[in-house]
Amino acid sequence: MTPTLVRHHPSHADSAPRVNLGARARDWSEIQERMLVPLYETVHERLEVGPATRLLGLRCGSGLALLLAAARGASVTGVDSSPERLALARERLLPESVRGPRARGAGPRIVMGGPADAADPQAAAYDVITAFDPIGCLAGDAGGLGGLLTEATPLAAHGAAVVLVGWGPPERCATSSVLRVAAKLAEPLHGAGGWRPACRDDLEEVAQRAGLRIDGSGRVSCPFGYADVDSAVRGLLATGLFDAAIAASDLEQVEKEMTEALHPHRRPDGTVWMPNVFRYLIARVR
Repeated sequence: MTPTLVRHHPSHADSAPRVNLGARARDWSEIQERMLVPLYETVHERLEVGPATRLLGLRCGSGLALLLAAARGASVTGVDSSPERLALARERLLPESVRGPRARGAGPRIVMGGPADAADPQAAAYDVITAFDPIGCLAGDAGGLGGLLTEATPLAAHGAAVVLVGWGPPERCATSSVLRVAAKLAEPLHGAGGWRPACRDDLEEVAQRAGLRIDGSGRVSCPFGYADVDSAVRGLLATGLFDAAIAASDLEQVEKEMTEALHPHRRPDGTVWMPNVFRYLIARVR
């Protein structure tokens, strides 16, 4: 949840809680984002991402997936609407001398805005588009991704791979027990932005509405491991999945109930461990 896990485009901005966006971006980058590394690496390996790859990362966040693709030799561009997360992506991907608006095509590109802002008429079309921010746990989140895909696919070559990611079945995701706190506390809002269990066909429905051809899928184990309960609370809050709950109650109440829900996942040494499975779908531009 911007996973992703991070939600960058809340459906009801007026009800969004006031948060320190810089601190949240840092918590995402330092605590939560690494949980999805097995997913990133599996997808890169399956698509043979390498020096011949031109990759566009949608909702790239603080850029860890882009960094891993660039390490394989790919030419990467990342777009996002969060200036706080993009600042961290630039720290990761761009040497200090080229941060900020620079000539296009000079190594990795980090772009503020949407896919249309990543267009480069002088470069070849993208052959891989990734949307690693997992969908399927917020009401209405699929629609936001559909809009991004509509903008992005004209920038891609015929047959280009488009990767969509979602949460696995709730019974395979230990974190679901904690996410139910978000559903319970956000219930008074009764609107988009509240947590819901992932559905089996979430990814397929988005791909089909975007006019893409489905070409395969897979599941990846991505356990969430934290040094302690405080780190777990901070990391999960950074996903944005609890924003509606905070807006409907308050941060203190949400943190209290999250801590209680995390108790069964706490190990004797104080660490927190929650096995999870994520799905990915590979679709192709027609």
